[in-house]
Amino acid sequence: MNIQNSIKTTIAILSILTAGTATAQVGKPFIHDPSTIMECEGKYYTFGTGGGGLISEDGWTWQGGAIRPGGGAAPDAIKIGDRYLVVYGATGGGLGGGHNGRILTMWNKTLDPASPDFKYSEPMLVAQSDGVEDNDAIDPGLLLDPTTGLLWCSYGTYFGFIRLIELDPNTGKRVEGNKAVDIAIDCEATDLEYRDGWYYLLGTHGTCCDGANSTYNIVAGRSRKITGPYLDNMGREMLKGGGRMVLAARDRLIGPGHFGRVVLADGVEKMSCHYEADLDQGGRSMLGIRPLLWKNGWPVAGDNLREGTYEIESERRGYALELTVDFVRMPGRMRGFNRDSDEPVKPVPSQQLVDVMESWPAGNMEVRIGDYMVRPHQRWTITAVPEAGGFLGSPCYRITIAGTDRALAATAGAEVITVPAFTGAPEQLWRIDQLTDGTFRIMPRIVPNSNEPLALVSSGDSTPTLAKFDMNSDNSKWNFRDYQ
Repeated sequence: MNIQNSIKTTIAILSILTAGTATAQVGKPFIHDPSTIMECEGKYYTFGTGGGGLISEDGWTWQGGAIRPGGGAAPDAIKIGDRYLVVYGATGGGLGGGHNGRILTMWNKTLDPASPDFKYSEPMLVAQSDGVEDNDAIDPGLLLDPTTGLLWCSYGTYFGFIRLIELDPNTGKRVEGNKAVDIAIDCEATDLEYRDGWYYLLGTHGTCCDGANSTYNIVAGRSRKITGPYLDNMGREMLKGGGRMVLAARDRLIGPGHFGRVVLADGVEKMSCHYEADLDQGGRSMLGIRPLLWKNGWPVAGDNLREGTYEIESERRGYALELTVDFVRMPGRMRGFNRDSDEPVKPVPSQQLVDVMESWPAGNMEVRIGDYMVRPHQRWTITAVPEAGGFLGSPCYRITIAGTDRALAATAGAEVITVPAFTGAPEQLWRIDQLTDGTFRIMPRIVPNSNEPLALVSSGDSTPTLAKFDMNSDNSKWNFRDYQ
């Protein structure tokens, strides 16, 4: 860490106002340099610079309360067995002692301050810098290699090299006789990840600590070996300043830095970071959580679904989720075959809700999947319901037919229907996660009379239902298209 976002008219207006609206974490998610998010006893935790950190019951609403002694900067955390290892930098980064930095580790059985088992071990020094050498011992990141069981720690800032050391996963101490390896320059706040035979080094590039003028962004390189060399997509070494962009400023969120990865399920991953300035939150440094995508073997920041009106398209064949109603023909007759070629050209108005809704039943209505025709029974408005809580990095959503209050809901029989009005009932609240391939998973918050997590799936070309999510099946995947 160095020093430096009538019905025809009403529908049109609502579409303009809601299109592109993004929803941020709620509560008080104010933090700088957050650690990788840890789950402990049903809650989520992240630690930040200066000590302490945030706690969340659901991953959506965050409050202060996490405890980390030692002060210092830019911690990271990892679970090893039934214990949590926390690493942090003391001084360094141009703070206090200049570039005289120290990296320390400590253990705890739990991250819950209210637990009787909550007690940190004495900190252990694993690396340091003298303020003169070409390294600044700060901004550590941890990786427990799933292929070897070895524990690694990267650290450093723009003041020299990013370095890699090996730690003992049983003690948290540095492996005796281990020598640091230089793996990158021109970045800081590094994080190590392993996926599909590749080691990834993610670093934060640019300037920090200058609010809305910070230029922080997150870049990545990869290697077949943990010790490097780490190359970007153009073959440039991170030891020579290379790095492929993962996330830069978006919308009113400025200066993303301090990458963390959370794997929730097969195909469902999240990345955490902080934004140097959320312009909608007075320019404060804020916790950010986004979907993590993998494209051609590279990590890419995804986007939490924005409020708006969409076609909900099945990846299975490209058909659309729709109300089960009679098809209402648009006025007009067949054209073509060189007939009426001299007739004046007049636009054909799109079919509107008022043209068809009187023919719809008043009660519960079934849904199906069919050819998309840009018709009212196929247009769904997605609206965040932040007061209903949420999931890691995502609020609950309601899904209604555009221009109406008719809401998609789960049934006790693990099917999907629409009900005449949204009431906020749990079976009418939906979790929408962008998957690692860019498609989406759609899940009801609950299925009545069931504790099993089920997702919206296409069991046939025309049949939507609720079933177990399968990342390897296009039946489980959906797209949101903003066709007008």
